[in-house]
Amino acid sequence: MPKIFLLLLFCGLAHAQALSGRVSSAEEGAMEGVLVSAKAAGSSVTITVVSDAQGRYSFPASRLQPGTYSLGIRAVGYELGGPATATVLPQGTAIDLHLGKTSNLAAQLTNAEWIASVPGTHSQKRTLLNCVGCHTLERVVRSTHDSAGFVQTLQRMAGYANQSTPLRPQRRLADRDRELIGEERARFQREQAEWLSAINLSSGPSWRFALQSLLRPSGRGTRVIITEYDLPRPTIEPHDVVVDADGIAWYSDFGDQSIGKLDPKSGKVTEYPVPELKKGWPTGLLSLRFDREQNLWAGMMYQGAIARLDRKSGKLQLWSIPPELNKANTQINMTSPLHFAVDGKLWTQNNGFAAVHRIDLASGKWETFEPFKDSKRNHNIYDVIADSKNNVYFTDFANEHIGRIDAKSGKITLYPTPTPGSSPRRGMMDAQDRLWFAEYRGNRIGLFDPATERFQEWEAPTAWSAPYDIALDRNGEAWTGSMLSDRILRLDPKSGRFVEYLLPRPTNIRRVFVDNSATPLAFWVGSNHGASIIKLEPLD
Repeated sequence: MPKIFLLLLFCGLAHAQALSGRVSSAEEGAMEGVLVSAKAAGSSVTITVVSDAQGRYSFPASRLQPGTYSLGIRAVGYELGGPATATVLPQGTAIDLHLGKTSNLAAQLTNAEWIASVPGTHSQKRTLLNCVGCHTLERVVRSTHDSAGFVQTLQRMAGYANQSTPLRPQRRLADRDRELIGEERARFQREQAEWLSAINLSSGPSWRFALQSLLRPSGRGTRVIITEYDLPRPTIEPHDVVVDADGIAWYSDFGDQSIGKLDPKSGKVTEYPVPELKKGWPTGLLSLRFDREQNLWAGMMYQGAIARLDRKSGKLQLWSIPPELNKANTQINMTSPLHFAVDGKLWTQNNGFAAVHRIDLASGKWETFEPFKDSKRNHNIYDVIADSKNNVYFTDFANEHIGRIDAKSGKITLYPTPTPGSSPRRGMMDAQDRLWFAEYRGNRIGLFDPATERFQEWEAPTAWSAPYDIALDRNGEAWTGSMLSDRILRLDPKSGRFVEYLLPRPTNIRRVFVDNSATPLAFWVGSNHGASIIKLEPLD
C-alpha cells in the first residue's frame, strides 16, 4: 500500500479558511469528489467538505476552531492508510492529502454497489431490498451458506421485526396478515436461497464477479458542507428527524421507547422515555411528525399506540388501539397530525393487517378502513398523509397504489402509479394539496395531483437508489435519500435534473427533512444504523 504523505504548510492563508489543501493520488492526480472529514479530539461533531474539480478542499473558519483534529476521507477505491491529524492554527493550516489505492475494495462498497456487482436478474436483485433495512449486503456476500443453509437463514430472518439490527435484534410475534404465507413463501425462500448461494463465498475464497463502484460526486455535488452529530449510544436508531422553529432537532428511536432531542449548538442530547405498553413485544418508534403547534406525534409500532409529546412542557399523551384491534401483529407506524384540527380526527395506519385508522382525539374512538380486505394480493399500507381538508392518502408499499379516503364519506379510491411494482413508501403534501412520494422499488420520485388524477415520475440517476421519503424546499425542489447508496438526491422538477451528494459514511437513510428557515437551507436525516444525526447544507 502506498505510503501516505501529509504536506503541512503553515502559511498565510485567508482567514476564511481554517483548513485547506489539495487531494491527489498517483493514479488520478488531482481528485474531485473526495469527502474530507475533520473531528476535534473529544468532540461528538464531525465536519465534512468535498474536493472540487482541481482537487481543492477547504473548511471555513466558522466551522473549525483552532485545535487538533483527526482527518478522514471517503473515496471508494482509496484510503489514507492510517489515522491522520491536523493542528488548525489561528492563521489557518494547509494540508495536502495524498491517497493510495485500497487493498480491500469490498469493505468500502455500499449496498447499491453490491447489488450492481452481483450477477442476477433484476427480479433476483430486487429481493435484496428486503435485507438492507436491518444489515448490510456485505454480510450476505461474505457468508458461506449453501442453498439449504440460506433457507434456514431466510426463515430465521423472516421472524425479526423491521427495527432489528445486528446490535439489537428483536423478534416479531406474528406475521402480517397480507404477507406471503405457506407454500408460496417457502417457494420464494427456496428460489432466493439458491441464487444467494451462487453469489456468496460458499464455493470458494473469492467472488466470481467483478466489484463495481459508483462515481464520486462532481460539479454541484461537491459544493456542500456536512455536519454529523454522534448520539450517546451505538444502539440508538434515529429513524425520523425533524427540526423545530427554534432549530432543535428531534428524533424517534426506531429500536427503543424514546423520543430524543438534539441541540445542534451544544451537541447536548435529551431523551424522553415513552412507556412500554406491551411487555414482550418489540420496542421502538417509527414516524415523528409535527402538528400545527409543532408538538410531536409518533407511531409506537408493535406497542399498539400513538404518542403526542408537547415539545415545550415535555408532557406525553398516549392513545392505545382498542383491544379488539390490538392483535399480535398490530403495528402502528405512522401518524398524520398536520390537519387534525379540521375535524378533531387523526389518521394513522396498521401495518399488521393493511388498515387505515382514524381516531377521534376527544372521545378516543377508533375507526378502521380496510382497502384491501377482499384482495388476494399482498398489500402493505405504509404511510398516511392528510391534505388540508383532512382527507387522507396512503401508500401501498407491497404494490403500486396511492389510495385516498374521503374524510366525509369514507369513500376509498385507488390510483396505480405509472411504474408497476413501484412500492410507494413515504411522502408529503405540498401547498397545492399534491402528494409527493418516494418509489422505493421504482427508483423514482413520484407526484400525484388529485385535481387532475395524473402522476409525474422522475427516475433517480443512480440505479438502486431506492428512495424512502420526500421533502420539499422553499425553492420548489424535492429532496430524497437512498437507503442503499448513502446519497442525498436533490431534484429540480422543472428541468428534471438531479444533484447527488454523498454522505461521509454508511447511513441507511430513512425519513428526510428540510429546514427551510435556515440560510442556507438545511437538509436533515438520521443515520439509522450509525447512531448519528446529519445536517447537509448545499452551497448553491
